[in-house]
Amino acid sequence: MSRPPFIAVIGAGPTGLGAAWRMEELGHTDWGLFEAQDEAGGLSRSFVDDAGFTWDIGGHVLFSHYRWFDALMDAALGDAWVEHVREAWVWMRERWIPYPFQNNIWRLPPDDLVACLDGLVDLATADRSSPMRTFDDWLMRQFGTGLCDVFMRPYNFKVWAYPPEKLDVGWMGERVATVDLKRILANVVHERDEVGWGPNSTFRFPLRGGTGAIWKSVAGQLPRERQHYGRTVTAVDLEARRLVFEDGETVDYDALISSMPLDCLLALIRGRDDLAARAGEFVHSSSHIVGVGLDGAPPEDLTTKCWMYFPESSSPFYRVTVFSNYSPNNVGRPGEQWSLMAEVSESPEKPVDRERVAKDVVEAFRRIGFMRPDEQPVSVWYRRMERGYPTPWLGRDEVLGPVQAELERYDVFSRGRFGTWKYEVSNQDHSVMQGVEAVGRILQGTEEFTFSGRMEDWLEPTFGSAG
Repeated sequence: MSRPPFIAVIGAGPTGLGAAWRMEELGHTDWGLFEAQDEAGGLSRSFVDDAGFTWDIGGHVLFSHYRWFDALMDAALGDAWVEHVREAWVWMRERWIPYPFQNNIWRLPPDDLVACLDGLVDLATADRSSPMRTFDDWLMRQFGTGLCDVFMRPYNFKVWAYPPEKLDVGWMGERVATVDLKRILANVVHERDEVGWGPNSTFRFPLRGGTGAIWKSVAGQLPRERQHYGRTVTAVDLEARRLVFEDGETVDYDALISSMPLDCLLALIRGRDDLAARAGEFVHSSSHIVGVGLDGAPPEDLTTKCWMYFPESSSPFYRVTVFSNYSPNNVGRPGEQWSLMAEVSESPEKPVDRERVAKDVVEAFRRIGFMRPDEQPVSVWYRRMERGYPTPWLGRDEVLGPVQAELERYDVFSRGRFGTWKYEVSNQDHSVMQGVEAVGRILQGTEEFTFSGRMEDWLEPTFGSAG
């Protein structure tokens, strides 16, 4: 090609902005970013309600596998961060149990504890040679019957809104702590908590503006003339390499990086009924986010907690974040108010009454003791995301592989949380690096480590051109 390729980017979330930043960094200026919403951020946007409370679309936690991403975060907000040591808990059986649950089962009631230990002992002599086909198979192989019945199955159903036997087995990676029987037994004997496991044992959060402040800043440091907001793509012509927008305007491209949901992208492709038909095979769950703003100070047992898991069916939510603990500026009147943010999953197998969900959350907060029985919230903020989690359904990879390969034949790179449809590489750092690495593949022929699931920290931060 005698001229530099024009790279079109769909979506101004972390993936699209990461791609744009990397192009500027490399001195490649022939790009355009197209976003249907009126501002940047995508699923990582933040909102301020009428009472002045800031809310994210879910309990975002910022931690990183990459130096390049760390440098981007520093460029975005400088030192305007709050640093946290993770304090995560499970609430069940009317008690707090530290995360990860399986390392702290000594806190369970005796009958539950015995059931969990029985299952773990049985695993020591169990035949592990049979193949694992489902996530439920994997859970049973790792944790045994007791832990699965007490926590793993009910909690995973509440998160995914699908039973574990309908999920695939290859997505977990570092998401789930496996068991060390000797360590668990020692914890039981000594009644000792173990809380440090996991890739997000420390994290940082913006001092002001919620998670969305990061992406507003990143977008603000990129050339404004190459960013186009309020632009909804209605068709993609693979052969002509052309985008068609809602107003009828068209844009031709040489390569396309798309972070719109992959099923939506397939449905927009002109003249390819075979790809459109595959869109119906994709599975996702929806998320309901309910933020509750309150006057005063949190109860004593919530003053240092970051988030809590709720496996029991008596509460509608699977996770609650003490959002005011993330930053004192997440409330309307810092020092005088606090806030909780609940997440509720939905699918055809786990329906949710949208008219009642916010009320049900507030009632559950009162029942658990987060709020006094007569206490009224200052604010209740509610938002439903049709696509909350990209579900790793059975047979997912057999669909993704051929679809992505066919798109890439036309230099279309579907990346990001729902563009890749791989939950295992869909954190904000993963999503950014998918955009960065897609640019590297297009312009330099380098490998996409994150997209392939290897997540190698190969890219040195330079940040020489953006801004």
